[in-house]
Parts: sequence; structure tokens; C-alpha cells
Amino acid sequence: MRRADRLFQMIQILRRRRGVTTAATLADRLEVSERTIYRDVRDLTLSGVPIRGEAGVGYALERSFELPPLMFTSDEIEALVLGARIVRSYTDPGLAKAADDALGKIETVLPDALRDRIERSVLFSVNFKPSEETAERLEQLRGAIRDSRKVRMDYEDSHGNATERIVRPVCLVFMAPRWLMTAWCELRDDFRNFRLDRVAGLDVMEQTFVPEKGKTVQDFLRQVTGED
Repeated sequence: MRRADRLFQMIQILRRRRGVTTAATLADRLEVSERTIYRDVRDLTLSGVPIRGEAGVGYALERSFELPPLMFTSDEIEALVLGARIVRSYTDPGLAKAADDALGKIETVLPDALRDRIERSVLFSVNFKPSEETAERLEQLRGAIRDSRKVRMDYEDSHGNATERIVRPVCLVFMAPRWLMTAWCELRDDFRNFRLDRVAGLDVMEQTFVPEKGKTVQDFLRQVTGED
């Protein structure tokens, strides 16, 4: 890890933790020696970062301290670039444009040395655009989830059997190369996963719903993981 990245990570660790953090803890997290931690803390303090504490006791960052916005490590930049490229490859046009716009905003405020990392990233995603129908449904369902609106749809199962469903969509899941909608199905009175490529027709209803115990995305995740 480059020293600049390590210093940034140290500040982030101190920001997230309540109370003091020992040099040993920082050394373990950053995979360096405690001597290196002492030197880094000294240099950060001299540069104006308000770190309180001392060697042998621990360190804490004043809660009022704010980092300059949008400062990223090299790995974080690569993660953002890859994420944007995946979004462009597998989602609807609205999200693809949003990913490009977000990356553009980040690029405009980065220092030159970091901005170059975006252009030189070697992480790519195969350009597998969903069908126009799937992309349109994806965009409709994102809006339905955001606005808590019920959805009426015609759905065909794996055997070609057609049913009409009214559902409460709770989340969208990408399982390459397909998109699934997880929803509370009023026909089955339970959670169901629906493949978007098997949705023959879809209508976002005016009728809204409110979160009910047992029917939220958190309830679905607990059901899947078995965690309370």
C-alpha cells in the first residue's frame, strides 16, 4: 500500500471508531509496524490533522474533523470505475447514464495523479445489454420500489404456465446474466422471485403500500439467511 493511501486509511479508521485506538490495532489493520504508525501519526499531526493521544495509550480523531470531499485511494477508484462499467453493461439506460454522470463528477474533482487512474483502469465488464423489454421493466420496477407502488404483471413460469400477479416489489437482484425481482406476492401470500425475462406484461399501479411486518426486504433477507 502506498504511504498516501495508508495515511488516508488511518484517518478513516480513526473516524469510524469511538474512543481511542491503539497503535497495535492500527498496525494490524494497516499491516505495518507500530513504529511506522508512530511516525505516520506524527506526520499527520504536523500536517494539521487533529489526532489526540500518545504512544502507549492510543489515538483518537477530533469528531469535528472533516476530510476534503471525494478523496479516494487507488483501489477505491478502480472499484468505482469497474462498478460504473458493470452498471453500463447490465442495467437500463437511466442507470447507465447515472453511472457515467457520477464517474464524471468524481473525475472533475480528483487531483491529476488520481484522475489518471480512471483512464488507465484495466478492469472491464463484458458489454451484455439486457433486452429492451427487460431494461424497460427494470426502470419501471426501480420507480415502483422507490415509490412503494404495487405492480400488476403477467408472468410465465419455467413450464410456460401463465398467471396474473399483483405484487409488492421489495428489491431487484442481478444474477448474471439475468435480473430478478423479489416481491411479496398477493396470490401466494409469500415472497417470490420473478425473472424479468419471463414477465410478459407489467403495469405499475397507482395503489401504494406501506411496510408491514413480515413483508419487507429485511424480512426476506432474514428468511434467506436464517438470521434473526
